[in-house]
Amino acid sequence: MRIAIASDHAAFELKAELAAALREWGHDVLDLGPETADRVDYPDYGYKLAAAIADGRAERGVALCGSGIGISIAVNRNPACRCALVNDPYSAALAREHNDANVVAMGARLIGIDMAKACLQSFLAGTFAGGRHGPRVEKLSHPPFAGAFA
Repeated sequence: MRIAIASDHAAFELKAELAAALREWGHDVLDLGPETADRVDYPDYGYKLAAAIADGRAERGVALCGSGIGISIAVNRNPACRCALVNDPYSAALAREHNDANVVAMGARLIGIDMAKACLQSFLAGTFAGGRHGPRVEKLSHPPFAGAFA
């Protein structure tokens, strides 16, 4: 699977470790930056990741910042993305099963590397259940009020 990964400076080290793990697990990794731990703005990298999902350069995404909150908000601005902030493998599995999340977000200041890897494995192994969740997920990408914000 091709997986895009992006972070801000606070999650730079976690990004490097997770990218290496993804490669070890046999995935193709699209590292969208940053390339150093110098201060950057998480929205810039969240938007890059969202664009990679939206235009098909990657099937899944991993968004990282200090808390995971800011970058997940940035990613979710793109209607092609369903980014879920997770802190444990169960929430990561549910993000896929119930919400068909295509991007997972984590906070480097809140999660250790072993838990982050466990979350990522659970997220990648998960499948969308469909059924009653299908119409709900459809509304996430096509809200009835979308034109109100244009």
